[in-house]
Amino acid sequence: MPKLLIVTTVAATLRAFLLPYARHFRERGWTVDALSNGVSACRECRANFDGCHDLPFSRNPLDRKNFGRIGEAIREIVSAGKYDIVHVHTPVASFVTRFALRKRTARHGAARPKIVYTAHGFHFYKGGGYFRNAVFAALERLAGRWTDHTITINREDREAAAALKIAPEERLSLFPGIGLDFSRYSPSGIGVAAIKELHSSLMFDRNDEMFLMAAEFNPRKRHQDALRALAMTGRKNFHLVLAGGGVLENETRRLALKLGIASRVHFLGERTDVPLLMLSSRATVLPSEREGLSRSVMESICLGIPVLGADTRGIRDLVTTPERGALFPVGSPAALAAAMILAVEEPCGRKPDPDPRWNIEHLLSEHEKLYSSLLR
Repeated sequence: MPKLLIVTTVAATLRAFLLPYARHFRERGWTVDALSNGVSACRECRANFDGCHDLPFSRNPLDRKNFGRIGEAIREIVSAGKYDIVHVHTPVASFVTRFALRKRTARHGAARPKIVYTAHGFHFYKGGGYFRNAVFAALERLAGRWTDHTITINREDREAAAALKIAPEERLSLFPGIGLDFSRYSPSGIGVAAIKELHSSLMFDRNDEMFLMAAEFNPRKRHQDALRALAMTGRKNFHLVLAGGGVLENETRRLALKLGIASRVHFLGERTDVPLLMLSSRATVLPSEREGLSRSVMESICLGIPVLGADTRGIRDLVTTPERGALFPVGSPAALAAAMILAVEEPCGRKPDPDPRWNIEHLLSEHEKLYSSLLR
């Protein structure tokens, strides 16, 4: 039976998104191993993969330790495992692994496996800096030579990959993400009592309106736009709930104080009850400057909650109808503020419906077809 190796920079990516793939292909008789930084310490990974290989990838793409001895270790692991397919995810691990396997490993007595690369959002994008875009596009073109099939997850990246000759058309696919378990994001699973309890814990009054932003605190997510928008609404009953952690959390707290809205901005930290938070909200807010394909947007739509999102890659692919929400220009808190007011005063009246292609079962089937074609 075939052997598959899934590679990510850190084990958290495997745990959060890729365990269903390990289970699916193992149930079909495949051997499925994982390669990542910290994977051996991940209990869920050990339980779901046949084998776990640790390598100290750095998330800094310029860190020299990502090459040299790590490259040699990758070749040794792949040679010993005799994998038919190596599927790489996340930018650093994807480039380093493809660089390490760019040549046949004849001296190890094994041929190069088929390499599949899922681009979870290229580092170059419309609106990005010229020099940065040029560098990352050049790196993607280079790595594309060592790739048997490239998967993009949004239309802008699909068009860029073709136009910049990162991959020829016959070796390029557009998949709508890596899949959601629709059963987990069903509004029927959460009752009114749980929503009332959450509102009570946040000390909301009956007329208070909750907007949720579930995202890591990093510059790309632009939390400051959400806070400035809240202040610009002038509505004292509007509250912004922030779920997640990250390096900019303290800076965001200081901005809330500066804007005079600290009592209406709620920092909840990392949460495991995001579906409840979304169902408790008037809308989900995401002012990011770019996304790969926003999982929080898909989750919100699956739950029937509209999204107020920036008109950018990975969000505009999903917010495509009025019932799914509204788009506003990147970096425009005033436009977001107007959208928040409109969401309360003139709601669409129809619940958004998810695209069936977002379902994890559909994406597993698409991967099966792709792997079969490569093995043929």
